Parts: sequence; C-alpha cells; structure tokens
Amino acid sequence: MMNKKKNIYLTFFLGIQILFMRWIESNPSFIETYYSRGIYPYISSFLRILFGWMPISFGDLIIIFFGLYLIYVIYKLVSTRFTNMVSKILGITSFISIIYFLFYFLWGLNYFREPLDKNLKFKTTPYNNQELLNLTKYLVSKLNESHLRITKSDSISVIVPHSNKDIYLLAKKGYKKLANNNSLFTYKYGIAKNSLISVFQSYNGTSGYLNPFTGEAQVNRLIPKTILPTTTTHEMAHQIGFAAENEANFIGFLAALSNDDPYFKYSAYRMATRYAIFELYKRDRDAFEIVYKTLNKGILIDFKSSSDFWNTYKNPFEPIVKKGYNIYLKSNNQVKGINSYNYVVDLLISYFKTPHNKI
Repeated sequence: MMNKKKNIYLTFFLGIQILFMRWIESNPSFIETYYSRGIYPYISSFLRILFGWMPISFGDLIIIFFGLYLIYVIYKLVSTRFTNMVSKILGITSFISIIYFLFYFLWGLNYFREPLDKNLKFKTTPYNNQELLNLTKYLVSKLNESHLRITKSDSISVIVPHSNKDIYLLAKKGYKKLANNNSLFTYKYGIAKNSLISVFQSYNGTSGYLNPFTGEAQVNRLIPKTILPTTTTHEMAHQIGFAAENEANFIGFLAALSNDDPYFKYSAYRMATRYAIFELYKRDRDAFEIVYKTLNKGILIDFKSSSDFWNTYKNPFEPIVKKGYNIYLKSNNQVKGINSYNYVVDLLISYFKTPHNKI
C-alpha cells in the first residue's frame, strides 16, 4: 500500500515537472542566472570529482545495467501476462518521474539557457552565400597550412601519435587558455574517458556522449584519431554546461584551436572546414567544387578514411536511432533537431567577422 501511494505521488510530481519545464522554456535568463551560472558549476564539479578518478566510465556501467533491467522488466510483463497493470504502470511512471528530475536537475536545464552568442557578446545573423564562401576559403587555407606544418607534404595524411589518454589530458590545456579570457569555459577536475560501449556507438553513428547522471564525457575509442581531439573538446563543452550541439561544436573548435598541440589545431580546422564546406555544397555546388579542389591531397585521404570508418558500421537500425535522437533534441529546445550540429557555421561566421578573432 505504501509503495502504491509513493508511486502515485511520484507520478503526480512528474506532471508538475512537465508543467514547470513549459514555464522554463520561456525564461532563459532565469536558467542562465540561477542554474547555468548558479548551481550547475557546483553540480558539474562535484560529479567530476565523484566519478572522474575512476579509470572506466561509471556512466556506461549504468547504461548497461539499465539496458539489462529493461529487458528483465519486459520479460516479467510478458511472463505474468500483463496482470496487475495499474500498479505496474504506476511503478514505471514513478521511475520515469525520478529519472526526469535527475536528468534536468543534474544537467538538462542547460538546454534552456541563454544563447552562446549573447553570452560572448556577438550576434549571429542570417548569412549570405558570399559570407559562407569567404569563411570556407579561410578555413580551407588554415587547414591546409595546419596539415603542411605536420606532414611537410601535401599528399601525406596526418597520423596522430598521441594515445587516447594523452589526447584527453591535452584537451584540458585548450580549455585553460580559453578560461583565461572567459570564465564561462572553466574546466576543472577529471578528464574525458573511453566509452565501454564504443562498438555500439559506432553502429549508431555517434562519436561521443555526455552522461547527464554522472557528468562523465564518454568518447568512442574507435573513431579516427584526427577527429578525436574535437570530439573530446565537444563533449567537455557539454560537461561545463553547454547543451546545444552547435554551441558545443563551436566551443570544442575554440578549445582545440587554443591548444598549442598541432594535432589539436589540425582537428579544429578539420571539423570547422567540414561543416562549412558541407553548407557550401548545399547552397552553391559550383563554388563547392572549386574550393574542394584546393584542399591538400593528404586531407582528402583523411576525409575518405573517416568516411570509410563510418561506412563500415552502417546498418539498418542507425536511421531509427537517429530519428529517436532527433525527437529528443527537438523536445529540448533545439528546433532543428539533429541538424543543430550544422548551425555551428552561423557562430563561426559571426565570430570571424571581427579580425581580432582570427586565432
């Protein structure tokens, strides 16, 4: 009886939480002031202190456990022929209520904070094809330059000599430089970790993820090394409270570019160039063809190697997973869903409009 009452209260609390979230959506300044810049930095630091010392991902273990538990719950429902369903449904909704609260309290409210361009005091505006072309040309020139600095030949692909752990440690140095100019980018305690479910991530087409319940940044250990630095800095951006994917991409770019390590700089320009050149391809195919041909041959080899990696893991279930993720993003203040990642180009164009921002 006590269990049933508790489940009813928790289910009722779920409804209150959903109504509260509808209010939150229209009050980003409240979230920015009292959550993202208020209590969240303490939550984030606490979680990284609590779990950061562990050599493996505790968040991955939680996911594996709940995956197995879900299978068990489904088995029990089927084996008992769905008897006593009201009580079981209340049990499920009460569990959802707890997870819902923890998700938003521990991290998810960051989806509703003020836009990054406002925090950095520059404004994104709609850009035209010429502005996109100018950005793409600039990024290509810097990528070519960064590539040659490492390989000394335009036809050799970059081979990153660092181990995954070395990359995770180096990634903090870029954030340290960023934080010297803006405390929003302060990153303390812990480092990113190899994901225990990297094979699964490869099959669903993801490079990394943040576990909101443990504050850990998990990186797919199987991905090509040239994208590992920016994947790491992207997930670290999530850790410090930037939930929107385009903003995490942009901060990840800045953190990698601020790093003294040449492989991080290459990875930064590589990521930014891919997003910009993809947008150019959609808008102006002729301009894309001209700019694409100016990329060093070694970079094109790198691009192909990355594409071959993801093609190896192509499967019929990946589009279904992506559709689910798309719905998740749209329900959390990212109206463009999975295409939100591409909106980093808006931020890049606005950022590079001022000459002193050309790092």
